[in-house]
Amino acid sequence: MSTSLMARLGELDLPDRLAPAVPRWATQVAVALLCAAGVEIVRAGVNAIVPGSAAFALVFPAIMVATLFARWQAGLLTATISICYTLFIIYLPAAATRTVVNPHLAVFAVGIAALLTIALAETFRRAVNRATRERDSEIADRDLMLTEFEHRVKNNFAIVAGMLDIQRRRTGDPAAAEALGAAMMRVDSIARAHRHLYRDGQGSEVNVRDYLEDLCGALSDALLLRGGVTLDCDADAATIQRDHAVSIGLVLNELVTNAAKHAFEGRERGSIHVSWKRRDDGWRLTVADDGVGMPPGKKPARRDGGLGQRLIEAFAKQAGGTLSTVSDANGTQVTMDLPD
Repeated sequence: MSTSLMARLGELDLPDRLAPAVPRWATQVAVALLCAAGVEIVRAGVNAIVPGSAAFALVFPAIMVATLFARWQAGLLTATISICYTLFIIYLPAAATRTVVNPHLAVFAVGIAALLTIALAETFRRAVNRATRERDSEIADRDLMLTEFEHRVKNNFAIVAGMLDIQRRRTGDPAAAEALGAAMMRVDSIARAHRHLYRDGQGSEVNVRDYLEDLCGALSDALLLRGGVTLDCDADAATIQRDHAVSIGLVLNELVTNAAKHAFEGRERGSIHVSWKRRDDGWRLTVADDGVGMPPGKKPARRDGGLGQRLIEAFAKQAGGTLSTVSDANGTQVTMDLPD
């Protein structure tokens, strides 16, 4: 029996699992009876193949199972029932017809072996239960620490966003106010990735579909996309590392912001479509609009004087992605391909 299987058996404490619906003593008696009955069923099958095989050999596995599942009391009761049944129904009748070992000496030896089996199984069960309790305590402490850490991180992001918003409201320079507003959205994108990290419970991974849908909803509100210009998101389910998720979210933030600001100049209606799709060799993020497109001869995606494009390229590189842009009179589409 492997160590992992023994550990699982040791963790399964039936008296505790079934209490208080079933009294602990009743569970222990039931387990002992089942194990003792199992010994006789298996013994009957073995005797049908090899008659007269070792009479007491099957008692010990039953004792071990009973002890692991229902504590030493069940093991002791199993040993008593099985040894008595074997002695009076099988061993003594055989002793009357042929020469066998002294029955008293045999029962004494089997009894000692049974007690040793119970002691070893009970020691193992208690050690596993103690290790399980320690593990559960460590997990509870870790969860408490993560909750406190998440709360502190959330507050820190809120403080940074609040400071940026105060500066944005106080500044009289429209360009500075726009830059501070863009910085606020970048901070919000990172904050949302961290919130999804702790909410999803994936350790160091983020549920990308929920994260991107949440981010698109926030961008729609922040960019005041109402009525004429719409933003929709179509994302496949995936979990990826937090750092990559942050970079993907920042790329999405920049691309959607650029499209909202520049793609629909002179137009009242339009749409921006975000997709996150599985490919044979990885994943693809696409941000497409049906706007006016890029002017001929102008380098694609440099709609904000170059800073946005540099940020997009830096975030894409950090995520390990490759960017490509297609733009014409029917709109602009930017894709970022990421390997597995």
